[in-house]
Amino acid sequence: MLFNSHEFLLVFLPITLIGFFLLGRVSRQAAILWLILASLVFYGWWRPVNILIIGPSIIINYLLASYLLKLSERGDSPGLSRIVLFAGLLFNIAFLGFFKYADFVYGAINDVSGANLTLLHIILPLGISFITFQKIAFLIDVQAGRVKAFTFREYCTFVLFFPQLIAGPIVHYREMMPQFAAATCRFDKENFAVGLTLLFFGLFKKGVLADGIAPLITPIYQHSAAGGHTPLLVAWLAAVGFTLQIYFDFSGYTDMALGLGRFFGIKLPPNFNSPLKASSIVDFWLNWHMTLTRFLTAYIYNPLVLSMTRRRVAKGLPGFAGRNPPVGAFLSLLLVPLITTMFISGLWHGAGYGFIIWGLINGVYLVINHGWRVYAAHRFRDRAAYARVMKPLGFVLTFVGFTLSMIFFRATTVASAIDLLKGALGLNGLALHQNMAAVAATYGTDLKQAVMWTALLLFITLVCPNTLQMLAPYEPALGVKSAPSAPIVGPLRIPAWGPSLPWAVAVSVVAAIAVFTLGGPSEFLYWQF
Repeated sequence: MLFNSHEFLLVFLPITLIGFFLLGRVSRQAAILWLILASLVFYGWWRPVNILIIGPSIIINYLLASYLLKLSERGDSPGLSRIVLFAGLLFNIAFLGFFKYADFVYGAINDVSGANLTLLHIILPLGISFITFQKIAFLIDVQAGRVKAFTFREYCTFVLFFPQLIAGPIVHYREMMPQFAAATCRFDKENFAVGLTLLFFGLFKKGVLADGIAPLITPIYQHSAAGGHTPLLVAWLAAVGFTLQIYFDFSGYTDMALGLGRFFGIKLPPNFNSPLKASSIVDFWLNWHMTLTRFLTAYIYNPLVLSMTRRRVAKGLPGFAGRNPPVGAFLSLLLVPLITTMFISGLWHGAGYGFIIWGLINGVYLVINHGWRVYAAHRFRDRAAYARVMKPLGFVLTFVGFTLSMIFFRATTVASAIDLLKGALGLNGLALHQNMAAVAATYGTDLKQAVMWTALLLFITLVCPNTLQMLAPYEPALGVKSAPSAPIVGPLRIPAWGPSLPWAVAVSVVAAIAVFTLGGPSEFLYWQF
């Protein structure tokens, strides 16, 4: 069930909220059970068999986590605890691997060896990557003692909570369940107003902005896959256009998820905070898909660095410290963990060569950025001098670099991605001398309209405040708050959101426009990952 569908907004959501609030007046437990049942209906709406697929996985992870909790309480079986955790990790990785990567592995074997293995064509259960990562984090947290107690009902509430079930944000048990424990399960006008505003902002981002530019960009990728030789202007429209499309698509989904959670008195963690304004690729990844970044950092990157640091110490080699650390330390303690982590990030996003290349490219970007910070940044006279040069230059390099990498993320084949990349670098010609109408006819899109849409979305992205900034006084996401002395946000000096007539009119207009887009062909891009 899509968040931007009639059945969700006009049927499922009202029934779920009414049932939750009515039962909450009688019993909190009944309200939570209702929410769990509604989340199962939400997940199985498109394909009921998904429940039969994901259900056993949820139960097995619960049993493993319960056993890990018992071992943690006893504290006398660390070796057995690690074995159980390893078994849980292996189960979840195998579960995800079968459904998401079996055909990719078979295809890779066919490509390399010339074999003719028959592909399975497995239909991917919705949100399997997000659900699997969340369960993996839960098992690790239980084994590490960060989760002290849980019941089956609490576990199901955590795993199945429908606002974040399909595409995140990826949440931790310890940041969610205290909120559910404190939730009144009663109607709250502030929570409802904040939730409704976030829901409509997200719906507008998705239905108007992301879906508005999508039909202007998609034909370019289709033409590249079919024939290739994409010229400069068209290639850059494809690269920038898709970057903006997926940003508004996924940040729109996140806003809707934040709003839906707020209806129930739950604050989900932030997932986007104007990443395209970043002046370095490091800062970019701290603000793009923030919960995935923290997962990869906490459960992959940090353990790799810790393990390799211990190995270097055991061998008597120097660590990574000071302004000019040894090159060997940089390579082993930063380059290898970063590249490995971003390789996994690319593979997690999709079973395809393009996703892997995309992940590796961003890994290289991060290594270069960290190398610059370690070996070169301190050579500037002071921070002010550094900011004057590197803030604008860093922004351009970050935006251009990430945008070019997104070609591999979107293109259907590596050959198509290479064609578009060559076009963006001017190697396929400029095509500026051709008639605009002729170029548009060739690539199946209105180039003038595409340029206008791209310019509009760039303005909104780079100049306007984001939804977290506008609603900061009401903590729209977990931990996002504003100082009382800063009610004006963004270079446009837009007043922070609050109970006022101008904001009521503005949100009403946004809601009306967003609702008007319902019913058209649309799909959240991140639901396929």
